[in-house]
Amino acid sequence: MKSKYLFVLLVPALLIYMITDPAKNTSPSYLSNPELDTTPPNPDWKGSPLDENGKFTNLYHPFESSLKDVLKWKLSKNPQKKEKKEDKRELPKTDQTFDFSTQEDYLIWLGHATYLIRIDGITFITDPLLIDNFFLKRKSELPFPIESFPKIDYLLLSHNHRDHCDETSIKWIVEQNPNIKILTGLEMGKVISSWIGEQEVQEAGWYQSYKLNQENLSIHYVPSRHWAKRSLNDDNESLWGGFYIQNQKKSIYFMGDSGRGMHFEDIKNTFGSPEYCLMGIGAYKPEWFMHQAHISPTDAIDAFNTLGGKYFIPMHYGTFDLSDEPIMEPWDIIEAKQDLIDGKLIEPFLGKNLFIN
Repeated sequence: MKSKYLFVLLVPALLIYMITDPAKNTSPSYLSNPELDTTPPNPDWKGSPLDENGKFTNLYHPFESSLKDVLKWKLSKNPQKKEKKEDKRELPKTDQTFDFSTQEDYLIWLGHATYLIRIDGITFITDPLLIDNFFLKRKSELPFPIESFPKIDYLLLSHNHRDHCDETSIKWIVEQNPNIKILTGLEMGKVISSWIGEQEVQEAGWYQSYKLNQENLSIHYVPSRHWAKRSLNDDNESLWGGFYIQNQKKSIYFMGDSGRGMHFEDIKNTFGSPEYCLMGIGAYKPEWFMHQAHISPTDAIDAFNTLGGKYFIPMHYGTFDLSDEPIMEPWDIIEAKQDLIDGKLIEPFLGKNLFIN
């Protein structure tokens, strides 16, 4: 009976390890896409760093983790277990059905790290996870059925983790939008190649700009403090990051997944302070384990202030059960500490246009 109990405990831990544990070596070499332009953050910039095994690595904080750490987390007691179980709240959702035939720009949160964004008549979707899978079941429903989605021009994928890069959702989006272009990080094409058809995939290194053929609109791939893994032997073989989207009127920073770090200041110094900052605040407990990859609500405020943003829009909470904290706790903390935000906090109702007119 005991061996059966341990098996039930260890299998989920091993599955998590398969999508989280990275390589640890940090002797650098560098990689970039020679077909894309680079805006270097400093005169010594050579490209996205690789360790001595040719695996991608973070700029300032090499990821330190092990199966032992995963097992320690999964086998330890969660002090908020009861509180978490009792938190039945869902993300607030607008009562109005959004009219996608509008000519106005929009920024619509669908939960977790998925946004529909329209700028200058061009529509983007970020890190789509629209359909429940074996690992992840939604705790807050989509604000409208996927059948009502608009035509999508660009799919932005920040990294290869399953809560950001979902096979079923990507296949559906590609089927519905056969001319869609995919913008992502270096070596991500190998991850998604069997899911898509002949769609164009542009892979960027950090601080590189995608070719959009759109006047006055640019998208840059920027660093985050994270890692990449989907299976047993692909530790950090593809790059992770965020996106900086800008035109003549608006600028949007999409964080992706990130721990705290000096890269936030580098991004601001390279591209300027973004107007809208889409900041992850959840999946941060236990902090001893999560802090390297998922920023806490308090640290997200510090990162936003470092970026010098105008509007703080929290994400990466309230949608999936990924960690030890109650599902809506990250928002509670942000709301209670909003006086520390050097800008305006926007409560992200699902399905609502979050752009400030």
